[in-house]
Amino acid sequence: MRSTKWVAGLAAVALSVGLAACGSDDDNSSSTGSSGATTTAASSGAKSGKIALLLPESKTARYESQDRPNFTRELTSICPDCGLIYSNADQDASKQQQQAEAALTNGAKVLVLDPVDAASAAAIVTRAAQSKVPVISYDRLITNAKVAYYISYDNAEVGKLQGQSLVDKLKKDGSKGSIVMINGAPTDSNAALFKKGAHSVLDSSGYKIAKEYDTPDWSPDKAQSEMEQAITALGKNGFVGVYAANDGNAGGVVAAMKSNGVDPKKIPITGQDAELAGIQRIVAGQQYMTIYKAIKPEAEVAAQLAVALVQGKQPAAGTVNTQTPNGAAGNIPSVIYKPVPVTVDNIQSTIVKDGFWKASEICTGQYAAGCKAAGIQ
Repeated sequence: MRSTKWVAGLAAVALSVGLAACGSDDDNSSSTGSSGATTTAASSGAKSGKIALLLPESKTARYESQDRPNFTRELTSICPDCGLIYSNADQDASKQQQQAEAALTNGAKVLVLDPVDAASAAAIVTRAAQSKVPVISYDRLITNAKVAYYISYDNAEVGKLQGQSLVDKLKKDGSKGSIVMINGAPTDSNAALFKKGAHSVLDSSGYKIAKEYDTPDWSPDKAQSEMEQAITALGKNGFVGVYAANDGNAGGVVAAMKSNGVDPKKIPITGQDAELAGIQRIVAGQQYMTIYKAIKPEAEVAAQLAVALVQGKQPAAGTVNTQTPNGAAGNIPSVIYKPVPVTVDNIQSTIVKDGFWKASEICTGQYAAGCKAAGIQ
């Protein structure tokens, strides 16, 4: 399993970087400013640097359940005296710019930024550069901006895997007809790559894309509305599969089907992020697949690179594994991971084995029987 190897390898990375603890100007403090940012620090009296983690939204469950806690845990482990400034922009690009400005005012030495809007976030990078503060582009690429590092997944490959999984399932079931595409937010640079990757498979698959939508804000309720529009236009029997760009969208798709008398167990639906609700829908047969991205190593390496920047050090050899072209900004040193498709058949060997979700978390109540049948324990 690739993600397991990454986790093992990253333990060595953390040791080889040799990240000595950096101090803090705060004395075991925790405060919330007017921007909604939370600042935490533990002090040992050593010289310190604050690091800001700026995440884009909370409708996608991964950010608060995986990215934030894993980043915080790793930062505390390798640099217990570093201060953490945390903000979530709630899918508001203007709010994120204000949060970044507040972090800089509060003394942040590095910004780890997952942008709400990949293009407008370049202004944050420009503003940070004026204060000589490097920016790590986390999970989504800040376009045309000279960031210090970019950490993410092969996002075009994500879309390809989703599209191929859907096509393979439809062909296996002998299904013929049209499909519906529920893409991600048009402001998210990753969503464009997922969409491009999926189209590279679906467009030549023999299955017609009857309806396609870009979902503002990655909002599940908007995805539900889009799917309801598709059902109204195509009819209950007018489609055989649904490409949903992530698990939140898939949840909206399932809700729309149920409210319109369409059985989601008979229509394969894709997803992404291996959200707990998504995994449970897979166990229940109401979602066909998701994409597992081992967020733990992604968040951990982001913390490691941020601390290295604070301390003026280079990352350990092998941490940066490629370069990503970024328009006028040139090539960006990058850490790119491989995504893994997950169906009910490999939840145990991926999600559970890696400790991403415990079987006890997945197999509650109505999902217990499905877990037993799938050998999830």
